[in-house]
Amino acid sequence: MFEAAEMLRIYAKYRGSAIVIPGRGARHWNRISSAASRDIPLGDPAMGGHASFAFGLALAQPKERVVLFDSEGDLLMNLGALGTIAEAAPANFYHFLMDNECYATTGGQPVPNAKNIRYADVARDMGYQRVYFFDQLEDFANNVESILAQPGPVFVHMKTVPEIENLPINQRPRWNPRTLDQVLADLKKELRVAR
Repeated sequence: MFEAAEMLRIYAKYRGSAIVIPGRGARHWNRISSAASRDIPLGDPAMGGHASFAFGLALAQPKERVVLFDSEGDLLMNLGALGTIAEAAPANFYHFLMDNECYATTGGQPVPNAKNIRYADVARDMGYQRVYFFDQLEDFANNVESILAQPGPVFVHMKTVPEIENLPINQRPRWNPRTLDQVLADLKKELRVAR
């Protein structure tokens, strides 16, 4: 297992101009990203929504690389999205799954059967052609550039250290200082400039 923040710092070196959706487990991304106007921090929408949202964005913006940092708890709420994504096969979609074996944002409750679910195998069985698994940061660092050079959809399962939140949501510091309106305005501006 490795720290999510360390993985995100490594990824940031290879980001390029990708649109990044830092899901539930990537709250450090706001401090790491050097291109906040190309980030879509959804915060805490209903669990299960990140993969479908990112997939829809990839379809709507086929010339843009779309990168999702998902969590296993979120994905389990909408596992069927994997089959839909694999069938549509958006070449610009990169799905990174951070698996910390618990629902960290709701107090650390264990994910059922957490130690036995092989999400990389599940994604492969659902139809993803390019699937990876990492539980060592060095292995991730040595492979991320080549992974991002491949066409999507790509699924990367990573074992990360839990960072459990115990404060009620309304008492937590905001990890995203931008409002939804600011995020959408920035992204619209970025997409117009890119064309």
